[in-house]
Amino acid sequence: MTLRPAPAEIADRQQNAILTIGVLFFIFGFVTWLNGPLITFVKLAFHFDDVNAFLMPMAFYLSYFFLALPSSIVLRRTGMKKGMALGLLVMAFGAFVFGHFTTARQYPGTLAGLFIIGAGLSLLQTASNPYVCILGPSDSAARRIAVMGICNKFAGFLAPLIFGVLVLSGLDHFDARVKAAATPEARETLLNTFAAQVHGPYMIMAALLALLALWIARSRLPDIRVESVRDVSTDAMGVFRHRHLWLGVLCLFLYVGLEVLAGDAIGIYGASFGLPLGATRLFTSYTLFAMLIGYVVGLLIIPRFVSQQNYLAISAVLGIVLSVAAYLTRGYTSVAFIASLGFANAMMWPAIFPLAIRDLGRHTETGSALLIMGVVGGALMPYAFGLLKQHIDFQLAYLTLAAPGYLYILYYGLWGHAADAQFAEAK
Repeated sequence: MTLRPAPAEIADRQQNAILTIGVLFFIFGFVTWLNGPLITFVKLAFHFDDVNAFLMPMAFYLSYFFLALPSSIVLRRTGMKKGMALGLLVMAFGAFVFGHFTTARQYPGTLAGLFIIGAGLSLLQTASNPYVCILGPSDSAARRIAVMGICNKFAGFLAPLIFGVLVLSGLDHFDARVKAAATPEARETLLNTFAAQVHGPYMIMAALLALLALWIARSRLPDIRVESVRDVSTDAMGVFRHRHLWLGVLCLFLYVGLEVLAGDAIGIYGASFGLPLGATRLFTSYTLFAMLIGYVVGLLIIPRFVSQQNYLAISAVLGIVLSVAAYLTRGYTSVAFIASLGFANAMMWPAIFPLAIRDLGRHTETGSALLIMGVVGGALMPYAFGLLKQHIDFQLAYLTLAAPGYLYILYYGLWGHAADAQFAEAK
């Protein structure tokens, strides 16, 4: 006779699994939010202009687009647990490559290292996001992902601070010394010394990621495979027949773009009003703080008081209202409305992801990979904002991108997530 685990034991295993995945989401946030200070770092270390420096986040986000789908193929062979461990090992190798080539001031190698880190994150996220969804009831998946979001955004607070202490301390004095260097050789010596400061932290990061990969591989995490998930996709068309998934990919693309607009572009938005740089450099923190509050609120009320799809629709309406309010106001008031979008955006990923992969069965990994590819919206939409503001008023440029984006997210929350069922009824 086979003894089944007691309900209390099952709940305990789920809590331990969620805690472990929370550590991984902390790593997502820490590595992702390093992109901001890294732009400043490479501008100084490589003596670059803005265009070359912004290749850093571009290399990072493009790795998601190109490697998320291959990640799903890897996960079919390894399972989610081993896939997460493999993703951490790839990140460790990327951190090693980044630290080595950045210290040597070889920019192609630096970009390659960042691309490899993004590749590891792509594999890690393609596995961990559906893992969290499958780990418990689907109607509370947004609540579980909200816990992951809190871990992610808390890491986002810490990453720039730690990197600033270890690498960017005394930045103003260093820039002045480089400009005052008597000879090109003296300037190169200063730049080489500055670039070398990144070596130690990234070697430590590589070692910690490798150790964490070993811990995940040897942990008691349930090794969920797609075969253990209810399979509702048995026909030849497979994943291409799931309309709610493809609508969800576009929804996630728009959401990530809107999140990055509210978080990373808010400084440029505030500077366009002529606000002092000493204030605008802090605006991203305000957006992140609003997101943290949003995650906590979502954690408390989903699904107890409101379903994840209804909360997604409510968040989209709030996003439209705040975007219009930002357009109709000026100065710090307008910036405050943009920062408040962090609250509206907070629960969108936790709601969109489980809705989009619901009932994919054996196509769960592929669907997850397609959704992860949508992260490229974070690279393209802010760039579109930069182009638009060269031709029209910057507030109108922001509203031109934000309002249609939130309207589509509203559609997905109300109807798009159920597109398959509606299509079946129509037939």
